[in-house]
Amino acid sequence: MRARELVEQVPTVTRDDPVAMAVRVMAQAHLPGLIVVDTRSRPCVVLPGTQVLLLTVPQAHREGQALARTIDEPHADAYWQELGDLSVGDCLPRTPTRPATVREDATLLEIAALMARMRSPLVAVVDAAGELLGAITLDRLLSRLTAGGPPT
Repeated sequence: MRARELVEQVPTVTRDDPVAMAVRVMAQAHLPGLIVVDTRSRPCVVLPGTQVLLLTVPQAHREGQALARTIDEPHADAYWQELGDLSVGDCLPRTPTRPATVREDATLLEIAALMARMRSPLVAVVDAAGELLGAITLDRLLSRLTAGGPPT
């Protein structure tokens, strides 16, 4: 089986999109992460869900759990809604990393190896020109791998 047979359409975001919108996109689509695309629909970053969550947590609270504990419950429950004009691009690492992408003809083993190596539950599938065709989630990959039962 090849990536093109497992690919599914997923919503994407751009560097200019607000972080709050990116979180909503991921939550509403029940995605394990997000694909950030450029103006030509080419993946520039694939963010696992934990990294998307990290975009919402203020730097000071990331570094000290004790500081996060000082915030009262009503404010702690709504902290992410106070992101203002912060964009996805504002929160991305300054040093670019290679996005978790595979070509449409990648095998299941190639996809699994990439997910494991990059610790990403989401892989972008691209065509020969590098344009996004869709994504493969860890759940979809594992479901396919286990569909035939245990190996004999």
